[in-house]
Amino acid sequence: MKVLWLQAAGCGGCTQSLLGAENRAGVLAQLADAGVDLLLHPALSEASGKDALDLLHAAASGALPFDILCVEGALLRGPNGSGRFQILSGSGRPVIDWVRELAARARQVIAIGSCSAFGGIISSGENRTDACGLQFDGDQAGGLLGPDFRAAAGLPVINVAGCPVHPGWVVDTLLALALALGAFAESDLDAWQRPRSYTEQLVHHGCPRNEYYEFKASAEKLSDLGCLMENMGCKGTQASADCNLRPWNGVGSCVRGGFACISCTEPGFEEPGHPFMETAKVAGIPTGLPIDMPKAWFVALAALSKSATPRRVRENSRSDHPVILPGTRKGGPK
Repeated sequence: MKVLWLQAAGCGGCTQSLLGAENRAGVLAQLADAGVDLLLHPALSEASGKDALDLLHAAASGALPFDILCVEGALLRGPNGSGRFQILSGSGRPVIDWVRELAARARQVIAIGSCSAFGGIISSGENRTDACGLQFDGDQAGGLLGPDFRAAAGLPVINVAGCPVHPGWVVDTLLALALALGAFAESDLDAWQRPRSYTEQLVHHGCPRNEYYEFKASAEKLSDLGCLMENMGCKGTQASADCNLRPWNGVGSCVRGGFACISCTEPGFEEPGHPFMETAKVAGIPTGLPIDMPKAWFVALAALSKSATPRRVRENSRSDHPVILPGTRKGGPK
């Protein structure tokens, strides 16, 4: 399976994340073992300059068949739809023109990261560059390729969203396409065209702060051990991703590092309407409640939970280290 990888407008963070994949032999070796041939990547390939341009011209003309087009970064349509805010170096052509031409040749098209999927950070604010995703403009279908786009194999753009994307999500998607022998279907994508392999879980699942959440023992400031939802802006109960079930490098995630989940796999995460590390509330109740939980239930549960909070949990939640350790059961397990 031959892969072309283009970087549009972005920070390159998704590539940096990919290089941190857990496989000890290295992510490139892992992909090669599965028959994935990375024909071109701006940061990883030996080909550069004229050699890289010749390869792109051959792929765009059909002289060099390839299977997968991966695009990292938002697509800049400005000014006035010309795309000339971002020119592919040495080619004199806007990146969006290359993307359109190569997407028409690819069997599958993958958006790497939330910028490429929905516009992401690059499209925030006044969006003077008219940045968008490949097939979404924020939460609206459309984007650069249009809502009706289908790659040669019949699928829409596969949005491997995240900011940055988890390396496992990229590797799993590429391996599924390489090894599933056509079994990867549109039903394997969710409503935002993200692979269900990582979006059928919530960031909340596996969160190391779940005991604090259960008792509504909340952090009040950065470095506190308590739940980050009530005061610190955490959207882990609403965000679709398995960050805490398979953390970065086996150990890390945003909440494990003390930072609230900002739901970076979702369209529009970059403009929550309030500071990232604050929880928006109405009458003291968070406006962003856990998925599937009615407001009345949450209020009743929170009141009951807080009344039953063990002293250990309450005290530890407002500290940067455990000040009271769990008790020891006497008489053996019951």
